[in-house]
Amino acid sequence: MKSSKVAIIGAGLGGLSAAISLRAAGYQVEVFEKNEQIGGKLNLLEKDGYTFDLGPSIFTLPQFFRDLFERAGKNMDDYVQLDAVTPHWRNFFEDGPTIDLYQEDELMKAELGKLPGDLEKHWTEFQSFLDYGRKQYNVVNEGYFEKGLDNLWEFIKHYKFSLMGGKIDYSSTMAESIAERLTDPKLCMIFEYFIKYVGSSALQAPGYMNLMPIIQFDYGLWYVRGGMYQLATGLGKLMEEMDIPVHLNANVQNIGKEGKKVTSVNLADGTSHQADIIVSNMEVIPAYQKLLNEPQAFTEKLDKKFAPACSGIVLHLGTDKPFPQLAHHNFFFSENQHKHFKTVFEKQELPEDPTLYVVAPTRTDPSKAPEGGDNIKILPHIPPLRKGSGISHEDYVALKERCLDKMERCGIKGLRESIVVEDLLTPVDIEKMYRSNRGSIYGVVTDWKRNYGFKAPKTSTKYNNLYFTGGSTNPGGGMPMVILSGQNCADRIIARHPIS
Repeated sequence: MKSSKVAIIGAGLGGLSAAISLRAAGYQVEVFEKNEQIGGKLNLLEKDGYTFDLGPSIFTLPQFFRDLFERAGKNMDDYVQLDAVTPHWRNFFEDGPTIDLYQEDELMKAELGKLPGDLEKHWTEFQSFLDYGRKQYNVVNEGYFEKGLDNLWEFIKHYKFSLMGGKIDYSSTMAESIAERLTDPKLCMIFEYFIKYVGSSALQAPGYMNLMPIIQFDYGLWYVRGGMYQLATGLGKLMEEMDIPVHLNANVQNIGKEGKKVTSVNLADGTSHQADIIVSNMEVIPAYQKLLNEPQAFTEKLDKKFAPACSGIVLHLGTDKPFPQLAHHNFFFSENQHKHFKTVFEKQELPEDPTLYVVAPTRTDPSKAPEGGDNIKILPHIPPLRKGSGISHEDYVALKERCLDKMERCGIKGLRESIVVEDLLTPVDIEKMYRSNRGSIYGVVTDWKRNYGFKAPKTSTKYNNLYFTGGSTNPGGGMPMVILSGQNCADRIIARHPIS
């Protein structure tokens, strides 16, 4: 029996997921990673006793991760342990009140009691909204997620009756569908910002993206015990057991090609590695541009449809005192969120008053900061890099200061003077570290007018044996979606290139 040889470019979660899935199916697999450790954006920084998760901070949909371990005949609990996070989020507004999100009905109802107006009305609307979101999740899960649907035609073929019957909410935007169902403006803002999972705008994403609250309210929100990077450590241990070679500091310079086939990955050290199949965990457009040297007209056409999702500045702070006002996960809301969305996603400008995602993992894991200190990540969404934008490094630093101002106005007093460790990533850094498209954090933007909410296909349109995985491909950004992308990518390879 001949086992096809697969080369995987990039050891992000999509590449690791594809590698494990293919090896479990009998393929020979090698992984080439340009950085000195696996994990991609699931990255780590240790500085002066503080341990910062540079990338993803929220673990959701554990079933997708369990499925990957089960493909290899393993139990995830032997590699990765999860701790429930509660409350899920704490939501700060400059004019109050602070609203927590809980999975437990009685706790959530008490939080809704902080809103003006009739509590029973808020509770009824809240429950009705979740029922609507649950229907969206269920219908998207049974096709788009489980079947690995990859483009509009596959979507129509699978969902024809659901589309005609109106089960899928694609005719309204996410924000429009929220406004139809919820009357309190702060509650609307909270649910609009679930779009942060995919780095897009609630004014442009289709209504069915309101499935996202269900991933928390039905399946929980988790922290990886010991730090989020322990997920990469667990996957690395599994790959060692499966004899999957991972070449670190292996900078792929280009992909060899002959006609409609790719043939090899060629490294900066001059070595060439032949392969029957190549999977790129490097994002689709940068891979075509930098590894395959495709014509500009081809990549520009792709970029119009599969434009990058937002980037961000990522500010990590070590403080010499704790801030008990913060939960593990927090949002500090812009006073005009729709203006914020339009500024970032339509005007492609830095926001004056951004909505902030703020993480304080020491609430769940005190070991992430020295005793008496705190560990805080601040992330505002901003446009990806763009030629001629006029945005300078000084502009990013000024935005950082506005973020600190915002938090202090919302009650986090004394934050600035407590900082003893600071690290700032800008879109320039993110592009350099991960070769992401223009510094995007979440892959491809979810925009009905551009791409009907789809990401790039996992199957190359130019080469018969080239595949893609990761946040720039379906089903999109975020750890569970990227893990699923790798599994779905492997399934396509197994179906199209069976081991002979």
